[in-house]
Amino acid sequence: MARKLPRKDVAIIGLGWTGSILAHELAQEGLDIVAIERGPWRDTPTDFSPAYSPDELRYRIRHELFLRPAQMSLTFRNNASQTALPVREWGAFMLGNGVGGGGLHWNAETWRFLPSDFQMRSTYTQRYGAKFIPDDMTIQDWGITYDDLEPHYDQFEYLCGTSGTAGNIKGQIQDGGNPFEGPRSRPYPTPAQKQPFGYTLFANAAREMGYKPFPQPSGNLSQAYTNPLGVKLGPCTYCGFCEWFGCANYSKASPQTTIIPALIRKPNFEMRSECEVTRINLDNTGKRATGVTYVDTSGDEWEQPADLVLLCAFQLFNVQLLLLSGIGTPYDPQSGQGQIGRNFSHQTMSGAIGFFDKDKFNFNPFIASGSIGMCIDEFNGDNFDHGPLGFIGGGYLGHVQTSGRPIQNTPLPPGTPAWGAKWKQALRDNYLSTINPSGGCHGSCCSYRSNYLDLDPTYKDRFGRPLLRMTMDLPENELKMSAYLTDRFGEIIERMGAKQVVKQPRKGPYDITKYQTSHLCGGAIMGTNPSNSALNIYLQSWDVPNLFVQGATAFPQNAGYNPTDTVAALAYWSAAAIRSKYLKSPGPLVHA
Repeated sequence: MARKLPRKDVAIIGLGWTGSILAHELAQEGLDIVAIERGPWRDTPTDFSPAYSPDELRYRIRHELFLRPAQMSLTFRNNASQTALPVREWGAFMLGNGVGGGGLHWNAETWRFLPSDFQMRSTYTQRYGAKFIPDDMTIQDWGITYDDLEPHYDQFEYLCGTSGTAGNIKGQIQDGGNPFEGPRSRPYPTPAQKQPFGYTLFANAAREMGYKPFPQPSGNLSQAYTNPLGVKLGPCTYCGFCEWFGCANYSKASPQTTIIPALIRKPNFEMRSECEVTRINLDNTGKRATGVTYVDTSGDEWEQPADLVLLCAFQLFNVQLLLLSGIGTPYDPQSGQGQIGRNFSHQTMSGAIGFFDKDKFNFNPFIASGSIGMCIDEFNGDNFDHGPLGFIGGGYLGHVQTSGRPIQNTPLPPGTPAWGAKWKQALRDNYLSTINPSGGCHGSCCSYRSNYLDLDPTYKDRFGRPLLRMTMDLPENELKMSAYLTDRFGEIIERMGAKQVVKQPRKGPYDITKYQTSHLCGGAIMGTNPSNSALNIYLQSWDVPNLFVQGATAFPQNAGYNPTDTVAALAYWSAAAIRSKYLKSPGPLVHA
């Protein structure tokens, strides 16, 4: 039986980006806050010494920073006719473990979504007609606009010291930036990172083809920076150990390097690591959360009462915890009814490898950072005419090669032997003269009636709870989009002077073993009506008003960008509503 602890004002489940942001914002209101984190405490000076942090075997291959499937897994199938089986080794995505969450090991690509991304269904309907949207596609508008989120995008970017070149300041297009972006209120806090040879060559080729290249917005800082909380970050050293790694140089924005140093000094904040929340507790009406139950490393069970519960775990585990706690109606793909588990989406990644003459080109691929690169946005969102192409969505294209790490990054021309002297010679001949962008085509992923999350009827976790079951495939729309984007990307690489281009468009079915991104979205989405959303526009549960659910869980579908900037902006948006509205009058902020 769980032992009951003294009541807190706020219980936060998970201490990554969203948990840290909400904790810091609400601590300023004088609330007594506890954050409960499943994984261990992680701190830059103690966990990421420069002596061993750039260890590809430890962090990239053996997954030091990630959740182990033995701790928590899920089951997977492509469609409802198949039997889902447990995932024994992470492949298509990686799940962070510990304080900082995914914000610790991300590449720090800091993109704002396009204005049209927030009104996706209405935008396509108005431009192409309702029949252009496939019948089984369940995309919908978010219920908020880019303008609603702009101040909160700005807040997060200045927290992180984001490096970039603005393309649109208060409606005025700026040279060198992304001309397609929504208007921003001021420039990036730090200038864009310097671009080495290969990225500059890509930009020149794109410009010659009539495109408007710009530097990728980066949380790997171009120069030293002190953020509004007084936390100092250093300039990136271009070591190339960003994604999958913690940054030893304090030059990659993460919760540890931007907000947690200020948060842990708050006397009204407490953090409990290596404690796993097993359910959100409800009162006898089922309409109010009374707190959470969690298990510590000794296997002891505790009940933490709280007046306000903030669910800030990773997308998958947010959905699982809602289902296990009986909050909301589980989604039924047959009837289309129910909200918890619907509109699940991922990302549609593809690319092309360019092999160049080794006597003329030396790209030094090991000089890199997680979000370095030059990009174009002509084929993202609704920036181009989809009518003749027959698909919805798009993505940015960019030479964004994030490293030349020797275990992971050894692209070789087709026909090269897989081992032996000829393999070694090919590796020597091609390592410095090959560009192998990490997801050069970063495509969107729409939501569909048949892609969803629910509880597995057979497999259980170590606590005896059902595992989450993922049903996911890639419909024709995503495959057509990927083929189109990959062809456009390959054309730019050819223009750069490659002697051979190997295109790698996304193929179906969805493969759980092949890494794409960790950008999983949906399952408890936001909206303006409980008939088609689990959360209102402030990320407050329609069913349990003192529960707010954060993160990409709320995305109705995924855009052609990395989601972190939008995840954080939504957290600040939600926090502002809690501070200015909910705390003054607890209850529903939007009435159905």
